[in-house]
Amino acid sequence: MRSAHSNPEGGAILLTFATTDPRSSLATATAPPPGEIGDCEIARFYTEAPQERTAQSQTWLTRGQNFVVAYSDARGPDSYARTDQPDEYVALLPDAGTRASVTAGDQTVQVGGFSLVVVPPGPSRVDLLNAGRLVRLFTVASTDLAGATGNAASYATPRPAIPPFEAWPAAPAGDRIRVYSLDVPREEGRFGRIFRCSTFMVNFLEPSDGPRDPKALSPHVHNDFEQCSLALEGQYVHHLRWPWAHDRTAWREDRHETCDSPSVTVIPAGAIHTSEAKAASRNQLVDIFCPPRFDFSAKAGWVLNADDYPLVPGTRS
Repeated sequence: MRSAHSNPEGGAILLTFATTDPRSSLATATAPPPGEIGDCEIARFYTEAPQERTAQSQTWLTRGQNFVVAYSDARGPDSYARTDQPDEYVALLPDAGTRASVTAGDQTVQVGGFSLVVVPPGPSRVDLLNAGRLVRLFTVASTDLAGATGNAASYATPRPAIPPFEAWPAAPAGDRIRVYSLDVPREEGRFGRIFRCSTFMVNFLEPSDGPRDPKALSPHVHNDFEQCSLALEGQYVHHLRWPWAHDRTAWREDRHETCDSPSVTVIPAGAIHTSEAKAASRNQLVDIFCPPRFDFSAKAGWVLNADDYPLVPGTRS
């Protein structure tokens, strides 16, 4: 998988991770032509109307090329069912006080808050048992949701820098509900708290208490996949830069997008980017990739549930 830093003329853009950043050891690769680099997609849920409403909750839907994010805010118990789900999806309960029951086939599991749940294909249901937030992540194989997103028109034409979606191998132990606590202690040399399944990789990053040091940012680029950054708490400025080519009339201005929470920013493949926490209080960001990233997966100890979803030789990279 091409995941690092080069310019459209073929010369290398130096990695700008600090040497103490675990990502500084990742590989480099060739950038897409500037004409294949799309625009960023931003959904500010706090100012936009939800795509779905019930008596108890509101749900916002936004998408990237391969995925759909469904962000639900419930004032009380509510149910979220999938009758004919084609592939695995992720349910994220970001708040410790939330309680849920997840049913898939003949299996039902009680889930506490601050958890990530992998839900298998087929009929399933997530029941929130009290007020709280639920984030579900689907691939665009869930065509009903992909078509209902607020930015569906942005992907009417696929972006050529991103290969067609291919799911990774299923868990060797078979399809079932899998629950993972997000309460994982920080570990030197590991980047965030990363989980993966056959369809997604989710990195529940360490929170920032207060603004990020503006002298310690990490601009970088992913050349053949989008990065979805979900802001759950605080405020972020997403800095984006598009590379220059020989045609100056096609150059784009830099973007510095201020996003409060909750919001989703989809970083296009090929754009240089970094995110800067700005709130004086807690800032929480979750990075989402569909399908999983090979470079993160290849780092020993980074994927916390690798025993359930081992990296299979021959997996597309």
